[in-house]
Amino acid sequence: MTGEAMTSNLDAVRLRLEIEDFYYREADLLDERRFDEWLDLLHPDIRYRIPLAQNVHSKRAESEFLTDDLAVYWMDEGKRTLSQRVEQLRTGLHWAEEPMSRTSHIYSNTRVLESSEQDGCRRVTAKTRFIVYRNRLKGEVDLLVGKRVDELVAQSALGWKVLARTVYLDQTVLLSNNLTTFI
Repeated sequence: MTGEAMTSNLDAVRLRLEIEDFYYREADLLDERRFDEWLDLLHPDIRYRIPLAQNVHSKRAESEFLTDDLAVYWMDEGKRTLSQRVEQLRTGLHWAEEPMSRTSHIYSNTRVLESSEQDGCRRVTAKTRFIVYRNRLKGEVDLLVGKRVDELVAQSALGWKVLARTVYLDQTVLLSNNLTTFI
């Protein structure tokens, strides 16, 4: 292996580790209910989507998730509405989160699909698997499992920000009583 190839491989590993560390920090913020700090990880122009899944024949596997063509989502939000949801949680009047849920966000299998740099701005498309465990009251337990595809941007000292997030839940029927947990 040439020195140039080795440097390229090391750069790719460093970038993946940097993205993984970003995700682990995000998980801690969500699990510790530090939602304002979590909001700071989101780009002002974020698009946060959770498309519906449908059961399809294997010959139509590409249409399993309903996306832009049909515009059907469990959630399709921007920074303003995500901030409003956080504000609503803070009131103590949010019926679905009073008392607050206990959550554990587990992220794995992180891969950097694309990366580029232009005019001092780094862009990355990353894919990761997740399990989100949620416990509420005495016996209400939810398990959300799936994949996430993020577009991340970083400008110098500001660090990484999530510009776009698409969450693919591995269920066609929402088994939770509500979808108040950020993924």
